[in-house]
Amino acid sequence: DEQLTRYVNLLGQSLALFSDKPLTYKGYSFLVLDSDEINAFAAPGGYIFVTRGMLGLCRSEDELAAVLAHEIGHVQMAHALKAIRTSRLTSAFTILGAEAARTFGGSDLAELTDAFEGSISDMSQTLMNSGYARSQEKEADLAAIQILKRAGYDPNALVRMLQTMGHDLKPGGPDFAKTHPPPEARIAGLRSMLPEHGPQPIPAARKARFAQAMNGL
Repeated sequence: DEQLTRYVNLLGQSLALFSDKPLTYKGYSFLVLDSDEINAFAAPGGYIFVTRGMLGLCRSEDELAAVLAHEIGHVQMAHALKAIRTSRLTSAFTILGAEAARTFGGSDLAELTDAFEGSISDMSQTLMNSGYARSQEKEADLAAIQILKRAGYDPNALVRMLQTMGHDLKPGGPDFAKTHPPPEARIAGLRSMLPEHGPQPIPAARKARFAQAMNGL
């Protein structure tokens, strides 16, 4: 869906500019996955994925912005890279240092390849199966609050989104519930950071572009 992907990218790129890491090596990329699962995750280098199922839960651009800002927070904190086992990096850099002045031998190249393949496996295991640590999820939530405030979105939209997910997610399911802490726990950690007020008025132009992008989802 080109229109939907373009919209999510425009929103995501705009939010990234208000993060503490507005630039990555090749820039941020936001991709919509054709899946009914409710999920979103960030990979190293600024690749952020969000499913149709997650988009379907968003009732406003502010709530979608909250989802994307949380994932930008993971990129900002380099959480995926921190999932790589230290032993793998030590092995890789030892080989690179030793071979910097001469051609790689077959065994050295094989070991280096294994180390980097293992690094990808470490990150994939974290993103798809185990999820980030609770402390990292909290860091991403706090980063999201700051991004939303700076960009002019309602920071309480993150709480509303978590409340919706808490209602729709099935414990032990294969999606967001599997790789994230319970929404109730995350909401409790955010309360002290947020102003106590109802939903802020949403500008008419923001409502219209959200409705148009989500048409037919």
